[in-house]
Amino acid sequence: MKRVRIHAGNVGLVFKNGNYKCVITQGSHWLSFNERVINYSLTAAFNAPKALDILLKDQALANMLHVVDIADNQIVLVYSNGNFKHVLHAGRHAYWNGLMEYKFITVNFNDINIPDTIDKALYNNAALRGYIRTFEVAAYEKAVLIVDDTFDKILEHGTYHFWRNNQTIKIAKADLRQLQLEVAGQELLTKDKATVRINFYAQYKVTDIETALMHNKDYEKQLYTSLQLALRAFVGGFTLDELLEQKDQIAKAVLDAVKTQANTLGVVVLHAGMRDIILPGDMKNIMNHVLIAQKTAQANVITRREETASTRSLLNTAKLMEDNDMLFKLKEMEYVEKIADKIGEITVSGNGNVIKQLKDIFSVNK
Repeated sequence: MKRVRIHAGNVGLVFKNGNYKCVITQGSHWLSFNERVINYSLTAAFNAPKALDILLKDQALANMLHVVDIADNQIVLVYSNGNFKHVLHAGRHAYWNGLMEYKFITVNFNDINIPDTIDKALYNNAALRGYIRTFEVAAYEKAVLIVDDTFDKILEHGTYHFWRNNQTIKIAKADLRQLQLEVAGQELLTKDKATVRINFYAQYKVTDIETALMHNKDYEKQLYTSLQLALRAFVGGFTLDELLEQKDQIAKAVLDAVKTQANTLGVVVLHAGMRDIILPGDMKNIMNHVLIAQKTAQANVITRREETASTRSLLNTAKLMEDNDMLFKLKEMEYVEKIADKIGEITVSGNGNVIKQLKDIFSVNK
């Protein structure tokens, strides 16, 4: 016989010749020489030395244990005295009753959603991190949630967590800000067969994210193609001169033409404009010659107009002087004065009448 003592907070399992016999609690106990005791702390999980099903046949021991059965598609979160401890996987697990207050939360991986009973602070815990998938949607975005290749719902901005299971989860995001699409370097043929290169732009916003992402593939590329085709159609209906003069009207016409198509893509086109119209080198030279000719013709018209006005003024002056001798005399004096201001000496060759006229003119001038 031998005596063993079980201290407070412990229990012992008695085995005789390797077979389980009974459970003993706090106190002193006598054992025969072919019996042995395995001590267990009531603060730790119970790790059975034998098959747990065999030990649980002892009702006394079964009443002292909390048994947790976990299926293959489940995990269990273990809390001790209100604090998360660890994760249990598929199988049968046992914990001692009485001393510690345990709480067990069963997670079923058939559902991707994490229940509210699990504190979000645990999502980054090392023990749980491997079981959780995380997706982020920026403040200026919306997203569609696709589960097993089926549309599930629309996600607003924020951070989303889902259980990691055999279901596939994808999210497709769209930027809700005002965006700009460039249709650059388009080489187009005008109505009069002139080749031009046009840079066009459009500003748009995504308004229906489900339509844009689920009902259309590459909605931005489709919008680009719609703008490109509309631009080609309108440019082909104008001559080069009309195109240069009415580029704002053409941009408005392209905008109106793509609005309906844009709605089917889940977007709205807010504004469109023609940034540049670039002519090839030979066309530039021709346009420069045309411009020079036009400006030269305009200058000639202005010159002729001024000459006509000057001639008309001279004619009117001559008519006045013809009817008024004093006015004629004043005009002569004006010209003589101009001559006198510019030269220092005047030599006059002619008859006495010319000398007399000059003398008379200067004497009057004095």
